[in-house]
Parts: sequence; structure tokens; C-alpha cells
Amino acid sequence: MYTFRKEERLCSRKNLDLLFKNGSSFLLYPFRVTYLEIPVKHVYPAQVVINVPKRRYKHAVDRNLVKRRIREAYRHIKQAELYEGLRGEKLLLLSLQFVGKEKYPLDFIWKKLSLALQKLPAKLKEHEAGS
Repeated sequence: MYTFRKEERLCSRKNLDLLFKNGSSFLLYPFRVTYLEIPVKHVYPAQVVINVPKRRYKHAVDRNLVKRRIREAYRHIKQAELYEGLRGEKLLLLSLQFVGKEKYPLDFIWKKLSLALQKLPAKLKEHEAGS
């Protein structure tokens, strides 16, 4: 249940390009969430890529620490916060970009990521209604 498998990671160059060219985004500090639904049947309802910029964190150990904390928080809250609102035949491509200025503790990241993932299904419905 609390896993983060290879199939849940967004690795495809084609899908990444599609996400960043056609996707919508919103900012909920310290995350910029970019998302796009595509009509593809998949084992998991969402694929995610986590990005921490080199410009903000010069040392790889700092970037890896932040990414590890984000992955851990996502792994625990994805089922309750994200997957429950995504019942359908579409695949959600999701990018979590960390735009914070410091290394936050896990509980802060957990809380903010939870808020961002709760906001996402409403944004998807709003985007779908607007199209």
C-alpha cells in the first residue's frame, strides 16, 4: 500500500515533454504542481516526477535530501489524497517542483504536499469544465 513503484514514476521523455508543453500548473508554496490528464489506461492512476533545482541547492546531498523527503511524503499520502479523487480511464501526469528556499523538515513537507494533492482533483474538474 505504501509503495512507490517504477510504474508510478514519470520517466518517459515523450510524456515529460507533453506535460511541460500542454500541462497546467499552480503554486502552493513550496511546490509548483504541473499536471496533465491523458487518455491512456494504466495500472496506476498517476505518474509523478519530483524536481529540486540545482540553482537553489548547489550540493547534490541537499537536493537528494529534499527529494527523499518529498518521495516519502508522497508515498504515504498518495492513496488517500490523490488516488481517491482520480477514478477514471485517464492517466494523470504530475510534476512536483520544489521551489522552497530552505531544507524543510518532513512534517512540513508532508503537510504542504497533502494540501497540494487535495487541491489537485478540484483543479482537474475546473480544467475539464473549462475545456
